[in-house]
Amino acid sequence: MSGRAVFVLVFLPFALGHYLSSLIRTVNATLAPQLMAALALTPGQLGLLTSAFFLAFALAQLPVGMALDRWGPARVQPPMLLLAALGALAFSGGHNFAELLVARALIGLGLGGCFMSAVKAVSTWVTPVRLPSVQGYLIAAGGLGAASATLPVRLALHYTDWRGLFVGLAAAAAGLALLIRLVAPAAPPASSSSAARPASLAVLREVFNHPAFREVAQLVMVPHMVFFGIQGLWISRWLSDVAGYSEAAVTYLLYLSMAAVIFGAIAVGMITEWAGRRGVAPVSVAAAGVALFVAVQLGFVLNWAPSFQLLSVVFTLVGTVTGIEYAIVAQSLPPSLTGRGATCLNLLIFLGAFAMQAGFGLVLGCWRPDALQHYPAQAYQVAFGVLVLVQLRGLFLFARRRWGAAAQSGRIDHPSGNPATSPPITR
Repeated sequence: MSGRAVFVLVFLPFALGHYLSSLIRTVNATLAPQLMAALALTPGQLGLLTSAFFLAFALAQLPVGMALDRWGPARVQPPMLLLAALGALAFSGGHNFAELLVARALIGLGLGGCFMSAVKAVSTWVTPVRLPSVQGYLIAAGGLGAASATLPVRLALHYTDWRGLFVGLAAAAAGLALLIRLVAPAAPPASSSSAARPASLAVLREVFNHPAFREVAQLVMVPHMVFFGIQGLWISRWLSDVAGYSEAAVTYLLYLSMAAVIFGAIAVGMITEWAGRRGVAPVSVAAAGVALFVAVQLGFVLNWAPSFQLLSVVFTLVGTVTGIEYAIVAQSLPPSLTGRGATCLNLLIFLGAFAMQAGFGLVLGCWRPDALQHYPAQAYQVAFGVLVLVQLRGLFLFARRRWGAAAQSGRIDHPSGNPATSPPITR
């Protein structure tokens, strides 16, 4: 297909799916005050309710990834979106914590294939050298969805309540399912070769054991869990509880933060391609980005009061670098395994995001709120400190591998094993 046809028939419909998934995943950050008031939720309950999306999303990854490699995204995605539409309708009609919890999980299950389908589609129809940029645009579409969950949702609440909002989201999911069914092309025979392969755990083991997958997973996966788990809920609560901003100001800052994802994702793709032309591997770009991301989180730990606004925006701007792992895996694995490669990433990332989001709320719950139900800065400092510690291990392992590789290269270049004692080069 021509580039224009790929954009209209492949990228656009599946990017809209990722847009919708990101919007629904993030919308509870804006709706948190309404949900807590309606159901009298504790931070732990709010974290569990919101993170149920991640748990169900993760459970969908293995079967959906195998289905994508067997039948292609054009056939797999529409029924999944219809399931998400059913979950959104159930959420709009829920009247207690248990009902909303089940409905939220159903939404996550239905949207579990949105990003994987998009990755599989663009990996099939886009040349490998263009994948970092195109997947950057795809992540930017998700950032646009997350941004739409802030100010636009707040404006929509002037005309409807959160129940009416979820009715609209259900209609959007059903309409998108119809669009993909009508316009998305079926996978070409070459990319369907995995259909002859058994959908077994042995194939997944092959993905997990691939050196490129293991390296990028050790380095980027935990930061990706943190990024998804925190920016989708707890940044907004931190802005309210610690920074002391009003609900309107929090919504505006969330909008700026989510909009930053768009620019960050595009920038990461462009920087990765630029670095690649100069011999810098994408995993090295990822390592630099992760180090910067951890440094930003240290600002939360230190309660860096002079720039609370900047911290909330830079967290999401820099955090977009974690999406680079999808491009690295897609470039490294055989085409027949790209769907399952995205599956393995998503399975681990969203299970971890569930733990991060729910665990963060449990840590906050160890402190007593004030009369306005605001939790103290110390609670957030401890919670962010734990997150920083769990991310340092990946950076340490990456640095140790690089130093080991450099030392090995030095021994190869100097057969004596001691470069310092090598004979000088004479002219």
